[in-house]
Amino acid sequence: MSFDVQAIREQFPILQRKIDNKPLVYLDNAATTQKPQCVIDAIVNYYTTSNSNVHRGAHQLADEATRAFEGARDIIAAFINANVREEVIWTSGTTESINIVAHGLASLLAHGDEVIVTAMEHHANLVTWQQTCQQSGATLRIVPITDAGELDMEAYYALLNSKTKFVAFPHVSNALGTVNPIKDMTEKAKDVGAWVLIDGAQGIAHFNVDVQSIGCDFYVFSAHKIYGPMGMGILWGRKSLLEDWPVWKTGGEMISTVTLETATWNVLPYRFEAGTPNVADAIAFGEAIRWFSALDQTALHAHEQAVMQYATEQANAFDGLSIIGQAQDKVGVLSFTLAAGHPADIGFLLDRQGIAIRTGDHCAQPIMARFNVPGTARASFAAYTTFSEIDALFQGLHKVKKMLA
Repeated sequence: MSFDVQAIREQFPILQRKIDNKPLVYLDNAATTQKPQCVIDAIVNYYTTSNSNVHRGAHQLADEATRAFEGARDIIAAFINANVREEVIWTSGTTESINIVAHGLASLLAHGDEVIVTAMEHHANLVTWQQTCQQSGATLRIVPITDAGELDMEAYYALLNSKTKFVAFPHVSNALGTVNPIKDMTEKAKDVGAWVLIDGAQGIAHFNVDVQSIGCDFYVFSAHKIYGPMGMGILWGRKSLLEDWPVWKTGGEMISTVTLETATWNVLPYRFEAGTPNVADAIAFGEAIRWFSALDQTALHAHEQAVMQYATEQANAFDGLSIIGQAQDKVGVLSFTLAAGHPADIGFLLDRQGIAIRTGDHCAQPIMARFNVPGTARASFAAYTTFSEIDALFQGLHKVKKMLA
C-alpha cells in the first residue's frame, strides 16, 4: 500500500529548516515529534480568537473555549476507545499521569504487598514506583530483560502471585524500541487481581490503542509524542477506580463544596484537574489526534516497519556498529553504539551534518547497565521519516567513523 510521505512532510514547517546550510534530518522522534501546521494553527487560533478560562465564564469567549476544550477530550476518548469521556484526565504529560496514580497507590498499599515493574522502564515509570513502595512498605519486584532486549516473560509469570497488587510496564521501550505483549501481560496480572498501568508514551503514535480491548486499568501518554504540543498528557483510568482514587492536587475546579473547615471533591474528570488548565494545548492535542487519525493507519504502520527494517539492514552491514536491543518485535527506535567513539561525540558530529539524533542513557540507566554501555546513539522514526533520511544517517556515520578513527 502506498504512503505519501512527501505530502505529510509538507505539513510540517520545521522539516523545511536547514542546519549549517544542510537539510534537517530529524531522527529524534522518540524524544518528541514535530508538529503539523494544523496543530500550530490551533494554538494560535485559540489565543487570537477565544482566549478565556473554561467552565466558569458567563460570556461567549468562555463558552467557545469550553466547547473546544471539552471537544478535545471527546476526540481523545474516542481515539483510545475509553468507556466514557470522564475517564480521560488532562495532565502535563506521561510523568504527571504516572505520579497521580502513584500518589493514590501509596495510600492503598501495605506491608507485604508487591508491585511489579520491569528493567525496561523509563525513569518516570520506575523511580515513581520505587518511591511508592518506600512510602507504603510494599516490595518492588523487577522483570528482567533478555540479551535480545525483550522482557523475560517466564520470569514475569513467576513473579505474579496473590501479593501482587499493582503492575506497571511500557507499551514500547523508549531506549530499545521493544514492543511488549501488553494484552497478555495485562491478562496475567488480572488473573491475580492486580491493577495494571501501561506507559504508552512510545506506543501511542505507532499502534491503534484500544484500552477496553487491552483490559488495563490505566493507560498514560503525552501529546508531544504524537505530533501534539509539549506540556500536555493524558491519564486514562477506569471510572470505577478513578471515582474513589485519592486526589492528587487540590484547589480550584477539583472541588464540589468548600467551607472553612472542610471540602468535598468534584466528579470525574475534574476531581483530578485542579487549577487553570492548559486550554490552548489541550485543544491543539485534540487537533493532533484528529490529524493523526485521518492517516491511513495500515499504510502508516507498514511505512514505519519498512523504515525500521531498512535502517536495521544498514546498521547490520556497518562495520563497528552494534545495535542495542534486537527484539523480534520493534518499532520506531534504532539504538546503537560505535566502536569508534562515545555516543556524545557521534551525536555532535552528526549534528554538524544536519542530522538530529539522541545520545545518552535516554532516562533508562538500568537498561544501559544491563547492556554494559555508557549510553547509546538513538535514531527514532515517525510518519514523516524517509528512506533518504536513513541513507543520510549512515552516510553521516561513515564520516563520523573516519573522523573518530
